[in-house]
Amino acid sequence: RSSFCTLLVDMQNVRAVQKVTEQELALGIDGTGKDSWHYEHKDSACVYVGGLPRDLSEGDVCVIFSQYGEIQDLRLVRDRDTGESKGFAFVTYQDQRSTILSVDNLNGAT
Repeated sequence: RSSFCTLLVDMQNVRAVQKVTEQELALGIDGTGKDSWHYEHKDSACVYVGGLPRDLSEGDVCVIFSQYGEIQDLRLVRDRDTGESKGFAFVTYQDQRSTILSVDNLNGAT
């Protein structure tokens, strides 16, 4: 995984993210302070997308995510031997605000 792509949006692991968020809220952490995991990733323009159908192409992923902003880079991870998609990708937007829009709209989508 690329080190600059740190914001996770794993469509198969939404419950775990929600649980962490609920735990933070129970502890009085509102997500804006340095104690929150959200704070560490707040300026990232890159999104990790997991749980993708393996038959999607780069073009398909681009169409889905370009609804929320201009894509600077898209990397659909493929098996080195077979060339088949591994079901996850990294999407980097030109503007971090597009990251927020895509996460808000697609987090948990199936």
